[in-house]
Amino acid sequence: MPVRKMPFVNSEYYHVLNRGVAQMPFFNRMRSYEQFIKTMLYYQIENPKPRLSYFSPDSNLLNVDKKIVEIICYCLMPNHFHFLLKQVREGGITEFISKLSNSYTKYFNIRNKRIGPVFQGEFKAIHIETNEQLVHLSRYIHLNPLVAYLIKDLEEYQWSSYKEYIGLMNTDICSRNIILEQFKSPQDYKQFVLNQEDYGKKLEIIKHQLMDNPQV
Repeated sequence: MPVRKMPFVNSEYYHVLNRGVAQMPFFNRMRSYEQFIKTMLYYQIENPKPRLSYFSPDSNLLNVDKKIVEIICYCLMPNHFHFLLKQVREGGITEFISKLSNSYTKYFNIRNKRIGPVFQGEFKAIHIETNEQLVHLSRYIHLNPLVAYLIKDLEEYQWSSYKEYIGLMNTDICSRNIILEQFKSPQDYKQFVLNQEDYGKKLEIIKHQLMDNPQV
């Protein structure tokens, strides 16, 4: 595996994403989304911990005080994923994404009776340098299902952290305070996201340029 040019720094934030090999959809049923979320919850916690097969997202088997990354927000799309991550432990982001991708690849290949890679090479990562970038990136990530025309109402989409942010779900997947403390209420954050629908559509081309850039 090639050495990543950009080192990850503890306590810094990164936009992390990858897509399916040859743009293949790797979420093809509700169960696959649920398995990915279960796996990402599991691998954000450092070892030792019970085996993944024994873990349920509703259980308290994991020590949440021993995270290697904090998930700030996320969105799972049919053929790609987005995370906004904070690295907590040295090497945490690389370990988290690598183990998540490898585990899900095994699951997907067994369920679909296939072999070979599921994700398109090494994941992409962008360092977030300012608070303004951080807040706007959370909006961009949450707008993905809308700007891709998967749904007409963001509140209908189950596979992102948006409903957590606006108070319709409470799964404790995400460390939301860094974003939400900058708004008067979750409803103010909702307004911030939805007021920029057109902005999100313009940014769709940036996403594709990013995914196609081998230098990132």
